Amino acid sequence: MRLALYEPDIPQNAGSLMRLGACLGVGLDIIEPCGFLLTDRSLRRAGMDYLQTADIARYESWNVFIAGFRAGQGGRLVLLTTKADLPFTGFAFAPGDTLLVGRESAGVTQAVHEAADARVTIPMQPGQRSLNVAQAAAMVLGEALRQTGQFPVPRKGPTRA
Repeated sequence: MRLALYEPDIPQNAGSLMRLGACLGVGLDIIEPCGFLLTDRSLRRAGMDYLQTADIARYESWNVFIAGFRAGQGGRLVLLTTKADLPFTGFAFAPGDTLLVGRESAGVTQAVHEAADARVTIPMQPGQRSLNVAQAAAMVLGEALRQTGQFPVPRKGPTRA
């Protein structure tokens, strides 16, 4: 299972998702161009020291990413989008899936929509546009890991009440 960020705009969201990936053992693909430098202070603040252990791959463009994806990964590309009809809770995730989230400011292009093997959405109250991309990715990734049994094994130790 991997998480892919399409041309991210906000360093804090990217840093949060890098931290999420590091903590859950999920690789992260960053599809450039980004709306910030990957050395940005806000990115480092959000990712904290987790960035050192994150499995991050960078791609200079969508075309480079999708060519490599189709040539080598063998899994499905699952787009999280407000333009889908299928709720993520009704989708059967597979261990090799890559979950793709769009730009905070503009989502993804039609070409990206067409390249996706599946498109899922998060059901929301009528009149609401979208969730924060990091929150949306965390929700859907959690469900995908639950369905596929890929959550890390909890470490043994004292429990808190």
